[in-house]
Amino acid sequence: MNRRLFCRSAVAAGVAAALPVQHALGSVFHALAKVTSNVPAIKLSGNETVLQAAAVNELADSLKGQLLLRGDAGYDQARTIWNAMHDRHPALIVRAADTQDVSNAVNFARDNELLLAVKGGGHSFPGKSVCEGGMMIDLEGMKTVRIDKDKRRAQVEGGALLYDLDKASLDQGLVTTAGVVSHTGVGGLTLGGGFGRLNRKYGLTIDNLVSARMVTADGQVRRVSAEEDPDLFWGIRGGGGNFGVATEFEFDLHPTERKMLGGAILWPASVARDVLEFYAEYSTALSDEMYVAPFMIAPPDTEGLVGMDVLYCGDPFRGEKDLAALRSFGQPIEDGITMVDYLAYQTQFDGDLAPGQRNYIKNGMVKEFSPGLIDAMIEGFALDPTTELFFHTAGGAVAQVGDTETAFPHRQAVTMIGMGSTWTDPAEDKQRIGELKRRWALIEPNTGGFYTNLREETASRTEQNFGPNYDRLVALKNSYDPMNLFRLNANVKPTA
Repeated sequence: MNRRLFCRSAVAAGVAAALPVQHALGSVFHALAKVTSNVPAIKLSGNETVLQAAAVNELADSLKGQLLLRGDAGYDQARTIWNAMHDRHPALIVRAADTQDVSNAVNFARDNELLLAVKGGGHSFPGKSVCEGGMMIDLEGMKTVRIDKDKRRAQVEGGALLYDLDKASLDQGLVTTAGVVSHTGVGGLTLGGGFGRLNRKYGLTIDNLVSARMVTADGQVRRVSAEEDPDLFWGIRGGGGNFGVATEFEFDLHPTERKMLGGAILWPASVARDVLEFYAEYSTALSDEMYVAPFMIAPPDTEGLVGMDVLYCGDPFRGEKDLAALRSFGQPIEDGITMVDYLAYQTQFDGDLAPGQRNYIKNGMVKEFSPGLIDAMIEGFALDPTTELFFHTAGGAVAQVGDTETAFPHRQAVTMIGMGSTWTDPAEDKQRIGELKRRWALIEPNTGGFYTNLREETASRTEQNFGPNYDRLVALKNSYDPMNLFRLNANVKPTA
């Protein structure tokens, strides 16, 4: 999760050179040879099974996309996800070309009781996008984004990335809340809630969701919205992938200027307490257009840095006035706030968070930026260039929705704090994870609940985290997925 210094002073200079994320798959699928032998696989129970070659070929023949097995061209590319810690080998990979492909795959997985993973952007920190020995449904071939400028709506396929959504929307002078790393998948971000730099103004991503096309465990294709399957619509807004595969989303969009006031301000870590105490008071009076998120990093050859990630999605003149006190506090060693291209600003962490690295993260929701939290941050911070403390600031429009109005239960949190580490050598896994857990233990008592998109937990802690919404989520699970086919997520276990 290391942003290092991420060339903050060069953000404005580099925006013109920002390049779109490249998609390796495209929309062309090639026919594969018939399967001639039975396929060993893993069931939901964890037991081994054998899939008959005839049944596997029947599934393959039903698809517009591809069915991949070990040894097939494209198999390794399809099974690889963003977090290199998770190197797993599904027995089958369905590279879906459309919603019907997804339905056929779900029916096959259900009928054979196969362990099932769903890969949208493949950005799952805990590796839930891929499974060992089961079936993976890969949505990478479904990433079309269509914009209706007059209705201010975006239709987004389930395999699209945030870059795809941001670019298509901004090209029409429109925008919606969409994370902070552009190669994140739209599907996973949305189903878990969806923080972003615009959430104080426009709410979480789920607050901009109008409808979704879902394939549920029975294989049915459903359009869910406030009018159609409203209970399920409630559940997918924060309940994660518990209820099916989302193959398309419809979002509300908002008029915007592409150039916004943004950048970062940096101070030496030696004054972190002063900066964070100032921020604790300053942040209580922020306008909804203003996003200011603290972070602590330790680039090589520094004593460590405390900084503020800033974006103002309103009149820049007003933004400059609102930022004056922050920019003049203490003696910043760098002030990179300027007019930035929003799309380029959304890509600034893509390099530090590139695929193929090993990542581990913890996070928690914070209702008060308290002295105890500041103490824990400073004590838990280490001069380690692979590790970072960061925040996703909430409040504003996020808090204008009640805790039980959607399945996302943390509306009154003012921010989410995260601690993440990124490295490349598998031999370091145990040491890196152990050290981060030790330091996170200092911070966690100042949090209440967590953001499921960035954390994996036990069943009991997941139940506690959903709080007042858990019983309703269980009732939905009983109705739509009583066999718990969709279990590789922040899992709500059915009781039916």
